[in-house]
Amino acid sequence: MSLVTLEEIRAAATRIAGVARRTPVIDVGGFGEPPFAIKCENMQPAGAFKIRGASNMIAQLPAEARAAGVITYSSGNHGQAMALAARTAGIRSVVVMPETAPRVKVDGARRLGAEVLFAGTTVLDRKARAESEAAARGLTMVPPFDHPWIIAGQGTCGLEVVEQYPSLSAVYVPMGGGGLISGVAVAVKALRPAARVIGVEPEGAPKMTASRAAGHPVTLSKTASIADGLLSIRPGDLTFAHVQALVDDVLTFTEAEIAAAVKWLFDHANVVAEPSGAVSVAAVLRQRPAPGAVAIVSGGNVPPEDYAKYITA
Repeated sequence: MSLVTLEEIRAAATRIAGVARRTPVIDVGGFGEPPFAIKCENMQPAGAFKIRGASNMIAQLPAEARAAGVITYSSGNHGQAMALAARTAGIRSVVVMPETAPRVKVDGARRLGAEVLFAGTTVLDRKARAESEAAARGLTMVPPFDHPWIIAGQGTCGLEVVEQYPSLSAVYVPMGGGGLISGVAVAVKALRPAARVIGVEPEGAPKMTASRAAGHPVTLSKTASIADGLLSIRPGDLTFAHVQALVDDVLTFTEAEIAAAVKWLFDHANVVAEPSGAVSVAAVLRQRPAPGAVAIVSGGNVPPEDYAKYITA
């Protein structure tokens, strides 16, 4: 299985310029906490890193596919990103979300012009509905993570981290299906081979931890976490291959640690992060790495009522 290359990521960076933002890397910590930096992907259009992969894929679709429209299945952030990328390109979009999707993410996708459908509570439920709709309506699937164009787009985040933070020694990356960490690992290991790449997932959704232990992608019977963007029950085949080849470690974190990281970002950095985006900071707060660590805050789409609970706990 061929891995995405640095050249493909650089081409994606050119392709998505003007759609995805070059988000800031800011120093945080200190004052008794470990000094580290955060990459603020919560500041992307649609509130998460997903715009990178979605816009990279849509930009490469042939004219007939663009004319027919696109579809995806998503717990929220990828759906919003695809809707935005499609609207920017003048393409109609459909997003299949779980019945339990947060209202803020459903409303976001609709506001960006997507038709929103619902299917069950697992990725398999919404994937099946999306595939059925795609076949019936002639839509092109824009998968959430397991595609080389998606991975290359997400890898532009890693390219920026290397350029923005020359002293990089380690990068902590939230993991759902594995698209972000796959692309980031390609860029970081190509340009800063000594830097460690560490994947982070909730204890309630340890799909990559279980897959690495088995030596192949495995499907969990269920997942549950406040980190709703990281609840994939199985990594992709291509993303798993990237993680096996390039990622140094995979860590899991409790609900309490994730919620505490959301609060920490509010208290210490004035940054609004959803639990899925804050898991990387939970890892830094537990591991207390040497200087040079960067935590990717992958998204900031959190229901206000939930956020209020996290930051006042």
